[in-house]
Parts: sequence; structure tokens; C-alpha cells
Amino acid sequence: MQANGGGGRYSRQVLFPPIGERGQEQIRAATVCLVGCGALGSLAAEALVRAGIGRLRVIDRDYVDFSNLQRQWLYAEEDARNEVPKAVAAATRLRQLNSEVLLEPLVSDVTPSNIEELLEDCALILDGTDNFETRYLLNDFSVKHGRPWVYGAAIGSYGLTMPVDAERGPCFRCVYSESPAGQQPTCDVNGVIAPATATVAAWQVAAAMRLLVGWPDFACAIHSFDVWAGTSRRISAGPRDPNCVCCGSRRFEFLDGQRASPVSLCGRNAVQLHVTAKRLDLAALAIDLRALGEVRVNEFALRVSIPKFEVTVFPDGRAIVKGTTDVAVAKGVYAQLVGA
Repeated sequence: MQANGGGGRYSRQVLFPPIGERGQEQIRAATVCLVGCGALGSLAAEALVRAGIGRLRVIDRDYVDFSNLQRQWLYAEEDARNEVPKAVAAATRLRQLNSEVLLEPLVSDVTPSNIEELLEDCALILDGTDNFETRYLLNDFSVKHGRPWVYGAAIGSYGLTMPVDAERGPCFRCVYSESPAGQQPTCDVNGVIAPATATVAAWQVAAAMRLLVGWPDFACAIHSFDVWAGTSRRISAGPRDPNCVCCGSRRFEFLDGQRASPVSLCGRNAVQLHVTAKRLDLAALAIDLRALGEVRVNEFALRVSIPKFEVTVFPDGRAIVKGTTDVAVAKGVYAQLVGA
């Protein structure tokens, strides 16, 4: 690894006093898990790889769509045309940027049944997800195992970030005890601009690097900003809540599967279903479904287009039903195509 000298790959980063040579070694030794590689995750992944992270595990359940290209940095038109899984497309691009980094792309969704396996050796977790349920799951894992993570979200021109280290401050559930009630803004309805997502991701990566090289005066704070209005704000997240269900009582409701449910996907007018743990033979399923509509299949997923809906089925039985945000409707479509 060339970390020193005027021409060294990471020399400008090493010259930054809070990192230095020791910090660069800590970055190089670290394993970071990125959960979700969309607008936030794709920029965060590139920044970490360029910074010389030792190992980056990219976990994403989705595939590249043309609507992603406006704000998701790693992907090209060819990826959208070929409907490449985001984790795979991201790893292909990232390997071109830094061959020193060990990349582990996983086409998967983080669930209570697999999170322990997927994240067990990660020193730090970056949130690139689009729903509160998965964030609560990450928070449960973080608190249980003492692993820091960095929350981020963006909509329209607005974004916010918050680093979470529950051993030194409040956990995510101390601040957001329950997900917001009622219909929430989504990218699909309210839109989002690339400068907002890029700003969130940049703040997340900065927090991640600071946690990796040492953050002795860590203080959990919520940073929010509106890139269109040109405003920003920092609010202390306060102390830990002694009555917090998660870090106070150490009840891991999401990790234990007590709060799991199908989720609507931000910006996709779609519902993701966890229907069965049984492995599916996608090639055989494709033959059965061709009488119903256009079918495309590869080793990662099967997609079938029928009137009003587009359904993507994955080998583990998970599915994304596009064309509705109604879970009951999505389950009905899935049952029609794949079975209950």
C-alpha cells in the first residue's frame, strides 16, 4: 500500500493531521458493511474505496433501474439496460477504482434471520437503506454487539445524518422510539435531488472515517441541511434514554423478528415481500410464467411484467412487487404468480 510520499495514493489523506499514517493504517485494517447501495450507498462506497478501506461488504437487494441514474453514482446506462443487481454493478466499478480493496458484493436483503451472519465481522455499518424497519434492525444489532453505525436519509433537497455508538451515547431508538406515523414523504412522490443525497453520504463517510481512526470526544448529534435553501443545523441527540426499549432494556424486538413485516420501497411504488425461506428454481419458474407475461431471468433474479404490475423474484423467495404500495395487493399478486 502506498500511503507515504508526495506521489503516494493516500498521501493527501495522510497529510490531514487527524488521520495521519496511523489513521490510514486503521482505515486499511477495517471492514465496513454498507447496507443498501442506492443514492447514499453508492457515493459512500466510492468514497470509502478511494480512501483505502481494507474490506467493504456491499449488501443490496435491488437491481439498477434507469430512474436511479440521476443520483446513484456508481451505475451506468448499461447496468440499467441489463438490470444488473446493484451490489454486483457497484463491485465491478469499485474494482476499477482501487484494486487494493477487498470487495464483497452480496445480492441480499438484511433480515432478522441473516443479519448476524452478514454483519458479524464488520467494524462499522453504514446505512444506505430506505425504511425505518431496517434501520431499527441495524440498531438492534449495533447495540447488542457494540458496533457503531451511521444513519442517513434524504428527500427532496433535505437530508440528515446521525452517528450511533450506543456504548458512548444514545442509540437510534433513544431518538426515534417509533417510526413516524402516517404516510411519509417518498422519493417517488416528493422527488429527490442528487446534491442532497451526495451531501448526506459525504457526512456519513466523514463520520465513519472519524469512528475508524478514533473519536475520543464522540458526541451523538443530528446534522440536518437543505441544500436548496442553503441551510444547515446541528442538534445534540442528548444522553441515552434509560427507558429505551433497545439500549436501556436490551429488548431487541426487530432482531428477534417480533416487528418484521413487508416494507414499501422508497421511490419505487413497490412493496418488498419476505414470503418464504425456500429456495426457488428461477429457470423453472420462468417457464411457468411465460404464458402470463414478458419474463426475463438471470442467475440473480427473475422479472415478470403483467398488466399493472412488475414482479421481481429472487432465489431466496423474496420478491419486489412494483405497481402498488398496498401490502395485501402485493401478496395477492405474488400468490398468483409464485404461490402462497
